[in-house]
This record gives sequence, C-alpha cells and structure tokens, in this order.
Amino acid sequence: MGHNSEQVFRYLDQKRILYGNKIFLDTQTVSESVQNVESLESFKNSICECLKCELGYTRTNFVFGVGNPNADIVFVGEAPGEKEDLIGEPFVGRAGKLLDKILAAINLSREDIYICNVIKCRPPQNRDPLPKEVDLCEPYLKTQLSLINPKLIVALGRIAACTILRTKEPLKNLRNKIFKYEGIDLVVTYHPAALLRNPNFKKPAWEDFQMIRDKYLLQD
Repeated sequence: MGHNSEQVFRYLDQKRILYGNKIFLDTQTVSESVQNVESLESFKNSICECLKCELGYTRTNFVFGVGNPNADIVFVGEAPGEKEDLIGEPFVGRAGKLLDKILAAINLSREDIYICNVIKCRPPQNRDPLPKEVDLCEPYLKTQLSLINPKLIVALGRIAACTILRTKEPLKNLRNKIFKYEGIDLVVTYHPAALLRNPNFKKPAWEDFQMIRDKYLLQD
C-alpha cells in the first residue's frame, strides 16, 4: 500500500467519526476502498505533469481534486482560481468556505463528497477555458468519475455546466433538471462565487441542495 496508507487510514477514520468506534466492514468493502484510493492516487501521479496545452506552462500547481474516493456525490467546478492554483486544491477561497457551509446544512462535509474541476490548471487571469483546453482535459475528469463511480454529479456554475453538457443555455434553464453524463445523473446549481456576488441566488441554490439531499441522500 506504500505512501497511500495514510489516505486509507484517513478514509477509515472518517467512517469511524460518522458511525462510531465499531465499524463493521467486510473484506470486499475494505478492498474496494483501498483500491479506489490507490487508483485515484496512481492516476493523479500519471497526469500531474501534463503539458498537453499551454495551461501546463503557466500553472503553479496541478489541481487534481480532493475528497472521498468512494463518494456518492462529485461536485465539479469550471477551473482552478488563483488560490487553488497556489495551494493545489479546488475551492479553497471564500467560495470554498461558503460551499462548506452549504454542505454542512445538508449534513455533508468534504470528507463525504469529492470535488474537482473540469480543467485541472488555472487559465491566466481566470478567463474561461478554451474549447481546445476542455477537449484535452475532459478525459481526465471522465477517468476520475469512472474510478469514483458516484450516484450524482453536481455542476457548480454555468460555465462548468455548459462545458460538461456542451450547451450554451443560461443556468436558469439548466436548473431543476436531471441530465446524464458518462451514465451518471447530473444536476446544475449556482457556483458559490455567484452567491457571494449576488445574495438573491442563495434561495434558489438552497432549493437545489435540498433536492440533492432529498433525492440522493435520503433515498436509502
């Protein structure tokens, strides 16, 4: 298991926190959990030096993604911003803190979900990703999703949604619908940064997260 053992122990500790000191996991469950951690880590190591597009030459850090390798829900943003580029993790600024609060409101944390971006390197000046950059980077996202195998993808913001769904529809036309991406249910909601810019979006965003909770967290 090597250097990935710390991640496995962290995953099991998350289960202990959620379910108590007595966690009953059969051999298959443990094996699958370990395999997911190692598969994601191996995949990250294989692509983190990517120079397929110009963004590879201007980035500070490759921003792969973080969270539970066995997550039921994967949140997908557009691309790393300045702070994400510096730290190497997605959603670490003010928008990320707001996302943490929204997750807590539906009894989730970053330890429960996985979060990443369509584009793994920051576009200069936070510009929108170019079609060529998306074409080159999107296969990485698809591989991440195949390794995690979530029940739901949540596209955060219009740019992420339009990039993934290959559409130019406004966000208001994409909300309250369930799409399919790589065979996985996908819903669209506001990017947390949009909520910081316009508090009027907070109510519909909360409605989106309530739907996520009711349909994908309370159904079992």
